[in-house]
Amino acid sequence: MYKYTKEVMSPKFVGKEVTLRGWVYRKREQKDIIFILLRDSEGVIQITVRKGTKPFKEAEKLSIESSFIVRGVVKEDKRAPGGFELEAKEIKIIHLAERFPITRDVSKSFLLDVRHLWIRSRKMNSILKVRSKVMKYIREFFDKRGFVEISPPMFVSGACEGGATLFEVKYFDDKVYLTQSWQLYAEAVIFSIDKIYTIAPSFRAEKSRTIRHLTEYWHAEAEMAFADLDDVMKLEEDLLCEICKRVKKECKEELEILKVDLTKFKKVKKPFPRLKYEEVLERLRKKGFKMKFGEDLGYDEEKAIAAEIGGPFFIYAYPKETRAFYCKAYEDNKELVKAVDLLVPRIGELASGSERIDDKEELIRRIKELKMDPKQYEWYIDLRRYGSVPHAGFGLGIERLLAWLLDLESVQDAIPFPRTLTRTYP
Repeated sequence: MYKYTKEVMSPKFVGKEVTLRGWVYRKREQKDIIFILLRDSEGVIQITVRKGTKPFKEAEKLSIESSFIVRGVVKEDKRAPGGFELEAKEIKIIHLAERFPITRDVSKSFLLDVRHLWIRSRKMNSILKVRSKVMKYIREFFDKRGFVEISPPMFVSGACEGGATLFEVKYFDDKVYLTQSWQLYAEAVIFSIDKIYTIAPSFRAEKSRTIRHLTEYWHAEAEMAFADLDDVMKLEEDLLCEICKRVKKECKEELEILKVDLTKFKKVKKPFPRLKYEEVLERLRKKGFKMKFGEDLGYDEEKAIAAEIGGPFFIYAYPKETRAFYCKAYEDNKELVKAVDLLVPRIGELASGSERIDDKEELIRRIKELKMDPKQYEWYIDLRRYGSVPHAGFGLGIERLLAWLLDLESVQDAIPFPRTLTRTYP
């Protein structure tokens, strides 16, 4: 029976014979002994192979990333990584690797070129494990609150956010687009199931080269009937606090490998500060930013405010021209809409949400105001004809969340195979 490294690195296995399988992570040869770090999906363990023993000749042949099986006895040794090692009794080579191209001094660009190999690194191993756990935490969070997971379509016939950033796809004799958000379809489902969520990919043809943009990324999105903007902010607060609490508690090994600064978690406290757009504008002007009312916040502006706040916070009450057509206006000021962004230091916008327009005539006016064709949204307008209710929702970027949680240099590090303006390979 094969074991994993993490399992056998325990006092209860000391003196016992076990069999492991994996890859050569590091190798160091001395005159009478060879040290091999075996890597598997759970971690690394030191293998010692002494001269004169049966496995020594096989150990000499092993190169970096060669795959092999080793049988040996577990020993406790404080000098070894993790405090345990395996004294080899037998080694069976599965495949001898060619010279591995990744060395310590390679560039970030090169690592993206060989992502299919870099994904084996302990860094990527840890990131992908946390990513999986975060998605699990999100699902469990919504499930506990009575939300139902819904699977949205990836092919859509119209724009949710804006036509300029849509990927057009030939669809037999027609054309469709890759989805930017499930939101319009989610609004249809809430008339059947009033609290729903999804975790799904989204696609955006933005020609951005920042640390927080991908052309293919993952969204955690929620939609609620009988809800307002305050409900959205409270739900986002609860979700982020839950994720942070569980990551800190349940991902200690990964956080240590990634050398994550844990002080950020101390600043994740409810209630998050809530700033109106106009208040943010004043703060930015005092910092030297020349922004006019009606201009959307860019990355530099978001970073400046986020650095000042120091933890998660909300910006809400945006000018209508900065938000999508479906955002509901304030009753006492039709120039502002009930939209909100959740921001964090360094990354900026993490999530975006709003109350949706629930009145048919108001929605049609807004569509026409933006010179869009109401006929393309006839089914969406239909939702306001048959028992319309107040409703709201939000979308959270998974890669941005991970980049913030794990102190990653870019969202490109938060997904197995990143897709960007210039990269679709491998």
